Amino acid sequence: MQKKRFFAALWALARPYWVSEKRGRGLVLLATVVGLALMGVWLEVQFNSWNREFYNTFESKDQAEFFRQLGMFTLLAILYIVNGVYRQYFQQMLMIEWRSWMTERYLADWLKDRAYYRLQLLDRGTDNPDQRIADDLNIFVDLTLTLALGLLSAVVTLVSFVGILWGISGAASFFGIEIPGYMVWVALLYAIAGTWLTHVIGRPLIGIGFDQQRFEANFRFSLVRLRENAEGVALYRGEPGELANFRARFADVISIWWTKMLKQKQLGWFQSFYGQMAIIFPFLVASPRFFSGAMPLGGIFQIASAFGQVQGALSWFINAYGSFANWKATVDRLTGFAEALERAREEAERLDGERLEGDAPDLTLERLELDLPQGAPLLAATSLRLKQGESVLVTGPSGAGKSTLFRALAGIWPYWRGKITLPAGKNGSPKLLFLPQKPYLPIGPLKDAACYPEDASRMTQEAVREALTAVGLKHFAGDLARDENWAQLLSGGEQQRLAIARALLNRPDWLFLDEPTAALPDEAQAALYRLLAEKLPQTTMISIGHREALAGFHARRLTWRGAGGAAPTLA
Repeated sequence: MQKKRFFAALWALARPYWVSEKRGRGLVLLATVVGLALMGVWLEVQFNSWNREFYNTFESKDQAEFFRQLGMFTLLAILYIVNGVYRQYFQQMLMIEWRSWMTERYLADWLKDRAYYRLQLLDRGTDNPDQRIADDLNIFVDLTLTLALGLLSAVVTLVSFVGILWGISGAASFFGIEIPGYMVWVALLYAIAGTWLTHVIGRPLIGIGFDQQRFEANFRFSLVRLRENAEGVALYRGEPGELANFRARFADVISIWWTKMLKQKQLGWFQSFYGQMAIIFPFLVASPRFFSGAMPLGGIFQIASAFGQVQGALSWFINAYGSFANWKATVDRLTGFAEALERAREEAERLDGERLEGDAPDLTLERLELDLPQGAPLLAATSLRLKQGESVLVTGPSGAGKSTLFRALAGIWPYWRGKITLPAGKNGSPKLLFLPQKPYLPIGPLKDAACYPEDASRMTQEAVREALTAVGLKHFAGDLARDENWAQLLSGGEQQRLAIARALLNRPDWLFLDEPTAALPDEAQAALYRLLAEKLPQTTMISIGHREALAGFHARRLTWRGAGGAAPTLA
C-alpha cells in the first residue's frame, strides 16, 4: 500500500507538465533524447560484435583484418562520442524546460490565495518551502530524467544482449541437467542476488537523504535570517547566541553527513566487490568452453562483453541506488509540500466565515469571531458598520486582536467565523491597501519599492518624486533607479515614510494603517496624517494606534477594553 501511494504521488508530480499546453517542446526533446539513448544501445551491440572480430585477428594473425578492425573501431568511437555529447546536451535542454514549467507552477500554487502565509499558521511541519521550490524541483527533474532514461537504456540493453548471450553461450550440463543459454541464467542470478543485498544495505539512505536536505536548508535559512536582521542582532550584541544557533544547526548537518558516509561506505564495499567480480566472473564461467576448443578467442571476449551488458542492465538498480535514495527523498519532500498547500486551501474553505464584496458603500461585520491558531478565542462575536469616508481610530491593549482584525479584513487570517462584507469600490471591486507597522520593501529599484504593490511602470517618475518629497524623503527623490536592499538601508522611520508615499501613489478606496508612524515623532506623525487627508480626500482611513494625538485625525473610535476574547465598541 505504501509503494502504491508513492507511485501515485510520483505520477501526480510528473504528469502535469506532459499534459500541459507547453508540453510540445518537451515532447520533441524527450523523443530526441530517447532516440539517442537507443542509438547508444545500438552502438554497444556493434562494439560487442567488434570485440569478437578484433580479438579473432590475434588468433588468426591476420594483420590486414587487424587494421581494418581498428578503422571500424575509430568510426564507432566517433559515433559513440557524438551520440553521448548530444544526448547530454538535449537532456539538459529538456531539464530546463521541465524545471521552468514546474517552478512556475509551484510558485503560483504557493502564492495563490496567500497559501504561503496560511502555511506558516496551519502547517509548521512543512519546513523551508523556498528550498523545496529552488532545490528539490531541480533534483527531482534531474534525477527523474536520469533514472528513467537509465532504466530505459537498461531494458533495451537487456533485450538486445540477452539474445546474443543466449546464442553464443551455448548449453551447459549441471548434475546431468542440460541448461541452454546458461550464461543468461548465471547473469540473472548474479544480478538478483546483488540487487537484493544492495537494497538491504542501502535502504536507510532514503530517510537519511530526506533529513540531510532538511538540515542543510535549516542551516542555510539561519544564515539568511542573520543577514536580514543584522542590525537588530548587532544592537542586542547577540553574536554569541547566533553563533551557538549556527553551531547547533551545523552540527545536525555534520551528524547526518557522518551517518550518510558510514552507510555509503557499507554500500560502497559491496558495490565495489560486486563490480570487480563482474569483470572476471564471465571469463571464469565461459573458460571451460574456450579451453575445450568449442569457442575461439574472440568468442570469449564477446561473451564477456555480452555478459557484462546483460549483467549491467540487470544491475541497473544496484548502480543507481545512491541516486534512487536521493530521488525518493526528494519526491517525498515535494509530495509533502504539495499536500501541505492543498491542506491549507482546504482548511480555509472549511471555515464558517463568509467574505463578500458587496454593493453597499460601507464595510460591515456580522457576528465576526476571531481565534488564535491554537483555538483560543481572540475576538468575541462582533457586529458593526464602518462607513465610507468616515475615518476610524482602533485602540486597545496589545494582544487584544486589533492587527488580527486587519488580517481578517485582508482575507489572510484563516481562523474566523461570521460574515465580512467589503464595500464596493470606484470600479466595482474595492481597492484596499494595508500598511503594517513594519513595511515590506522589495529588493530592487527604489521606484519599485515606493509603488509596491502597484506596477512601477504605470507610475511616472515625477509622481514618485513628488510623493517621496511630500513624505520627507526628498534626499532619495533622485535615486529612483538605484537598486538596493532598502529594508537594510533605510531607518525604521524612513521605511514608514516610504510606506505613506506608497499610499499616496496607490490611492486606495480604503486604507488600513497598523501603527504606520510608530517609529516617528509626534510632529512627523501629525504632518503625515494631514498629508493623507489632503492628498486622499476620497479614501476611508482605518488606523490602529496608541498615541492619543491620533484621535484628532479620526471621526470615530473602535475601542477594545481588554484582551482574551473581548468585543470592541464603536463610538
